[in-house]
Amino acid sequence: MLTISYQQKYLMDLAKEAKDVLHQFLDLIYPPRCIICQEFLEKKARIPDNGPVPLCPSCLGGFQETPPSHCSVCSRPFESTLEDVHTCGACLMKPPRFKRIAVPYLYEGTLMDAIHQFKYGGKSHMAGTLARLLMPCAAQLAREIGNVLVMPVPLHPKRLRERGFNQSLLLARSVAKELTLQLDYLSLRRIKYTAPQTSLKKDERRKNVRKAFELTRKNVVKGEKVVLVDDVATTGNTLNECAGVLLRAGCKEVYALVLARTAGY
Repeated sequence: MLTISYQQKYLMDLAKEAKDVLHQFLDLIYPPRCIICQEFLEKKARIPDNGPVPLCPSCLGGFQETPPSHCSVCSRPFESTLEDVHTCGACLMKPPRFKRIAVPYLYEGTLMDAIHQFKYGGKSHMAGTLARLLMPCAAQLAREIGNVLVMPVPLHPKRLRERGFNQSLLLARSVAKELTLQLDYLSLRRIKYTAPQTSLKKDERRKNVRKAFELTRKNVVKGEKVVLVDDVATTGNTLNECAGVLLRAGCKEVYALVLARTAGY
C-alpha cells in the first residue's frame, strides 16, 4: 500500500495553498465572467457534486432538466407533470437500434444559447464547462451498464475544417477522462457530407444521414458496449444510424449520451 510521508503531505498542502492564492490573484486582475452572458461573477455558481463552473445563477437557472415524465428509450418528454417513464409510441412502433438516450437537459433556454455559442461561435473553451454539466448523467449511465467504450458522433472532414473542432469529441474526451473509460474517436467516420439536421423536416432527416457513417476497424467494437456522445439529439436519426453501423460490426449494445434534447420529434 502506498503511503504518503508527513513531508510529502506538507509539500502537497503547500502547493495547493499556492495554487489557491494564484487563482485569487488572477481573479482580481481578470474577474471571472459567465461564459454565456459575459456578466461578471461575484461568486462562481456551483453544480451539486460537480464543483464550481463559470455560470451566473441567471443563466444556470434557465437550464431545463429532462422532466420526470419521459420516454425510457429516446427520452422525449411527455406532457404529464407526474413521474412517468415508459416507452413512447414511436419507439414501440419502430424501436431504435440504440438501447436508450441518457440526457440531462432539454434543448431550450440559456443552454440552447450556450450550445450555439459553443458550436457555431468557435468557442471551444466552453467544452469543459458543458462537459461538467453532462458528467452526473454520464456517471450514472456508466454505473448502470459497466465498462464501456466511448465514441463521439463524428463530423465529416469538410465540416470539421469549417468548424475547426468536433464539439462531440471535446465532450466525449472529458467524459472518458473523468470516468477513466476508453475513448475511440478514429474508428467511426462520417463519409457523407450532409446538411444540418436542424434545417430539415422529420422524414428528410432520416434520409439525410442514411449511409453517412462507416466503421474503419470493426474488431474494435466487437462484443463491446458503446456509448455514443453528442451535444444535441432531435429525432435521434443520427444516433440511430451510428448505432446500426456499430451493431452490424458485432457491437453488443449501443447507448447514447447527449447534453440536450429537443422536446419534440
